[in-house]
Amino acid sequence: MQQAERMRWRGLAILLAGVWAGATVAAEPALQPFTATYSVEWKGLAAGLSTFRLERNDPDIWTYRSSNVARGLFRLAFPDAITQTSTFRLEGSTVVPLSFRADDGSRHTDRDVSLAFDWAHGRVTGTAEQQPVDAAIEPGTQDSMSVQISLMLALAAGRDPQRFLIVDKSQVKDYLYTRESTVRLDTALGPLETVLFSSRRPGSDRVTRTWLAPGLGYVPVRAERVRDGRIEWQMKIRKLTFSAA
Repeated sequence: MQQAERMRWRGLAILLAGVWAGATVAAEPALQPFTATYSVEWKGLAAGLSTFRLERNDPDIWTYRSSNVARGLFRLAFPDAITQTSTFRLEGSTVVPLSFRADDGSRHTDRDVSLAFDWAHGRVTGTAEQQPVDAAIEPGTQDSMSVQISLMLALAAGRDPQRFLIVDKSQVKDYLYTRESTVRLDTALGPLETVLFSSRRPGSDRVTRTWLAPGLGYVPVRAERVRDGRIEWQMKIRKLTFSAA
């Protein structure tokens, strides 16, 4: 596998962790611990598996963790699991990120990210790919994983988010969200009614589309990223289990 493809897979695996999250629907939006496994395809090739786990630590503190394991030729370049972890506080239906960690699975730290959110002073600080991070954040700003929890809770509450500010490594970036349609999908969990959402940066030709199942509490069951009309990667659900909160 050439160096360019290695870098694309590394970036893909880290990006994928920001696509998925889950929530169950009650009288008010609520989260329930879960474990979900997805197959990953890169340009039509089976690239690996992604496992996502949502855990409740304290009454209001949660951890959302992903582990991406390469397969086949991709495993030659990435023998270790690529992980991301977001810890956040839940204030009603508002997600308040506290920390974010990303590890590319190697012994090197040049691709790792470690961030802490200081809401009292409105700053996010830490390191990203060995560079210092110190940026201003507005209320509601998310990390690349906690944003998905925010999206799930908003949809469960009957709201369609149109915009999120997301801390991506050392920068706070603006992403636009759009509800596109409703789609019935055949999945490993059976046929499911889904809501199709897309997200992109203003002016970008890269669009991420996510199919979320209201009947499963808006758990995503499929996603893909399209660039210049071509699918770069896809994720499809293989297994989903919920556990007691």
